[in-house]
Amino acid sequence: MTMKRIHREIADAKKEDLGPITLAPTQDGLYHWKATIPGPQGSPYEGGVFNVDIQLATDYPFSAPKVTFATRIYHMNISDKGSICIDILKQNWSPALSLFKVMLSLSSLLTDPNPHDPLVPSIATEYIRNRAQHDRTAKRWTELYARPPPPPPPPPQPASSATSVTGSSSRRAKGKEKAQTQTASSNRSGGTAAGSSGSSIAGREAQSRSITIEEVSTANPCTTASIWEEATERARHHRR
Repeated sequence: MTMKRIHREIADAKKEDLGPITLAPTQDGLYHWKATIPGPQGSPYEGGVFNVDIQLATDYPFSAPKVTFATRIYHMNISDKGSICIDILKQNWSPALSLFKVMLSLSSLLTDPNPHDPLVPSIATEYIRNRAQHDRTAKRWTELYARPPPPPPPPPQPASSATSVTGSSSRRAKGKEKAQTQTASSNRSGGTAAGSSGSSIAGREAQSRSITIEEVSTANPCTTASIWEEATERARHHRR
């Protein structure tokens, strides 16, 4: 009967809309459960998350579960060791109740404590005589003991495609600039070569003209005049 009931409560917990409350058996076994109850809005426990430990008896559900607060809380019906003073966990327990209904009752207890049946009388007296001081202390305890840790920072984002496109454009621009530089260098080299070729041709022409004149000067005197005229005409024709 006990295991059948426990498996049914596991299935019901998966189907029920628990809201922000969590409830499930632990890895230790089906008789040991864990739950979390968020502080109700508008209460001095708002913003906190309270861990609850649940131990089932071997004859559950005929015996009430043993429920304790694992998170410290400033509450008149909950001791500093986590014991809870609530009737459904004592004389008013019924097999018709479930663990989920127990969690709902504990959440209501945080909103509406019972000063007429306190587990910590000093807190109940403060609640009745100085409600503002009670709420300030409860809020401070919530900040100290029940505030959940901040979420981890998000992972770093990978480089965007825009960066890749920019990098590719930059590389293309550098390649184009390099090609233009090489072309300009080639043009300058070609111009230099052309100038050198022209100078060589002019030097050969001058040398040719020099040789012709030397030939004339060393020729037979009888034919000097005619040879000179012929050489002069040949040189003038070459310049044209």
